[in-house]
Amino acid sequence: MSKSEKNPKVIIRWEECKGCGLCIEACPFDLLYPSEDFNSHGYHPTVYVGEGCTACGTCFYSCPEPGAISVYKIWDEWTEFAYCKNCGGEYKVFTRETHPGKQFCTNCQEEITE
Repeated sequence: MSKSEKNPKVIIRWEECKGCGLCIEACPFDLLYPSEDFNSHGYHPTVYVGEGCTACGTCFYSCPEPGAISVYKIWDEWTEFAYCKNCGGEYKVFTRETHPGKQFCTNCQEEITE
């Protein structure tokens, strides 16, 4: 499987991120940066540039906050989309082990509600 078929993806959960910057320093490809916006805890969470990830997992392993970063090696196989009221559009969705049966928007990380 080539890199283009895998198309890895990094998901950073804004409300879990404390903005420590360890993942930013650890990323060998400089694909992460601090947001200019604040999360509800007053931190500048990390943002993924959107492409270029090789799914090395360095950001995941450097993060001291459990659940703040997820790295997906085969993102293109996730083809399910849903409308997100928060973002005002259709986005790919993902699920969390801690919330079975619920879907979350990959753009804003919030639960998809009807």
